[in-house]
Amino acid sequence: MPIHPLVTGLRFARSELVRCLEGVSAEDAQHRPLPMNCLSWMVGHMANHEHRCWVMAAQGRALVPGLDELVGYGKPASTPPLEEMWAAWRTITQAADEYLDTLAAEMLEQHLEWQGEMVPESIGTMLLRNTYHYWFHIGEAHAARQMLGHTNLPDFVGDLSAVRF
Repeated sequence: MPIHPLVTGLRFARSELVRCLEGVSAEDAQHRPLPMNCLSWMVGHMANHEHRCWVMAAQGRALVPGLDELVGYGKPASTPPLEEMWAAWRTITQAADEYLDTLAAEMLEQHLEWQGEMVPESIGTMLLRNTYHYWFHIGEAHAARQMLGHTNLPDFVGDLSAVRF
């Protein structure tokens, strides 16, 4: 089955987060330029979003216990180690892809069920929200890196020529 274009878009956004954070040191990743969150938090936060949508709700699995408490929306600020957040992100996105690879166009209007209740957003809307969430934090990460004095940052969206629809 071909990969749905919305899934392709999500994967491209993921690759842009990786590109945005290339070369960031562990120390800089944990620096919190107030009032923003630190870069390592952003990686974990995006992992958490995918974990909740595509692993927990879609597959009924929990792979990284405690992640929501550490980097979830509305939780107290934290400065987790960058490598731990990248490890969680890689584990979660790999598991998420197992589900995302199965999506067909007609499934995008369906709703997942979580803890006995229907998720209010459709799968398609969840995909869009997840993708746009990445772009939001990519912009924030660029700003944080500029505040840290980093130079030679990506200045535009990456190479789309390799993206296949």
